[in-house]
Amino acid sequence: MIRELHNKLINREITATQLARDYFDAIEKKDSEIGAYLTLTKKLAMEQAEFVDEKIAKGQEIGLLEGIPCAIKDNICIDGVRTTAASEILDNYIAPYDATVIRKLKEQGVVFLGKTNMDQFAMGSSTESSAYKKTKNPVDIERVPGGSSGGSAAAVAGEMAVWSLGTDTGGSIRQPASFCGTVGLKPTYGRVSRSGAIAMASSLDQIGPIANTVEDAAIVLSAIAGEDPLDATSAKSSDKKYEDYLTGDVAGKVIGVPKEYVESLEGEIKNVFEKSLEKFKALGATIETISLPHSEYALAIYYILMTSEVSSNLAKFDGIKFGMRFEDDVDSKTQENGLPKKLLETYLDTRKIGFGDEVKRRIMLGTYALSAGYYDAYYLKAQKVRALIRQDFEKAFEKVDFIFSPTTPEVAFKFGEKTQDPLKMYLSDIYTITANLAGVPAISFPIGAVETDGKNLSVGGQLMGKWFDEEGILNMAHTFEIN
Repeated sequence: MIRELHNKLINREITATQLARDYFDAIEKKDSEIGAYLTLTKKLAMEQAEFVDEKIAKGQEIGLLEGIPCAIKDNICIDGVRTTAASEILDNYIAPYDATVIRKLKEQGVVFLGKTNMDQFAMGSSTESSAYKKTKNPVDIERVPGGSSGGSAAAVAGEMAVWSLGTDTGGSIRQPASFCGTVGLKPTYGRVSRSGAIAMASSLDQIGPIANTVEDAAIVLSAIAGEDPLDATSAKSSDKKYEDYLTGDVAGKVIGVPKEYVESLEGEIKNVFEKSLEKFKALGATIETISLPHSEYALAIYYILMTSEVSSNLAKFDGIKFGMRFEDDVDSKTQENGLPKKLLETYLDTRKIGFGDEVKRRIMLGTYALSAGYYDAYYLKAQKVRALIRQDFEKAFEKVDFIFSPTTPEVAFKFGEKTQDPLKMYLSDIYTITANLAGVPAISFPIGAVETDGKNLSVGGQLMGKWFDEEGILNMAHTFEIN
């Protein structure tokens, strides 16, 4: 789709300003029902689009992404734009700088339509924990779009953006992509700078694209990848054009299917997954059953490590440095004795009101795991098992080129189905979290659909690859997509 719009721009079949207006019209028409956006950046978008039109009018060349409208998850900073992470504690926060990915995209001439809704501080799998609204799945508005990048996926699926950026800590790009019938890519840890993304769990977070096609995801990755001095965990990266690796040829490639992932599969999702394996075989790939023996511990490990990092990362939101400050009453700045209100009370008041239930839950779990009496029993042990999970992947990739599974164990569920039972919600990430724990790249792409309540609900397939082999998983998914 990006390439098609690019050709229309350079052939002057459409202008960038008209394209931007068309998408704002679509947002005005649809988003009151879908609820994908939290903030629109119309003035910025029109300025960016006009600049691209001027370049075209002068006969200057434009890049693939120039003039193409996109949406940005609301935990990624855009200079001068409200950035809330869907939390009341940042309700009044205006970002004073651009995230590195935003700076790169501005250099590429991208048009920013606005900031999308999400689970509060990226904590959730349904976008129901947002402090502002519930985003609906465009395929079936009675169902969730997934999370935490639910708004980003819904904007693309609802044709209210050509593509979007999300963040993925345990599946937050891939799971909503699966639920909404789009493509979602979590790059290798370190492939894309995290600078300017509001941190949830720093050893797990990655920024990546959600798009309608695999080629679109590849084009966006080419624009945002690379080493960044502002992110010490970013890796040296050659300036690859990932879209150039989409050959459509997968003959001879070996796909591993983890027995631990598929043993519990049943019903229609199992049928869709088995059909996708047959398709890969028909395209010339070989399928092998493999084992990732420590994956049974992945969910428990993830919710120890992630919550521990949440406890640390969210300590900065205290009502003093930036964001909302809440005080119980008009006279709360002074005690009965006339002395200034205690600093601790300001912290507690602000965090009590500003954070939602899920955020508080994870902060408490993480603080407990890091406490003096339990650090060795929980956090330290979890780090050791994480190393074993990585070793499982290293051994598997000695035998196979890629690892394939469903993205999620289910299709999009209805609102309210899991909000009363956090453990049920956490299980939505059962297939996706291992990629974050091991740091490998992973992509979700549509492999079929299941008819439920008269709607064809998307089923996503997940391909995981060797570290820094994004081109490999992109080509595999692209080949599946075009055949």
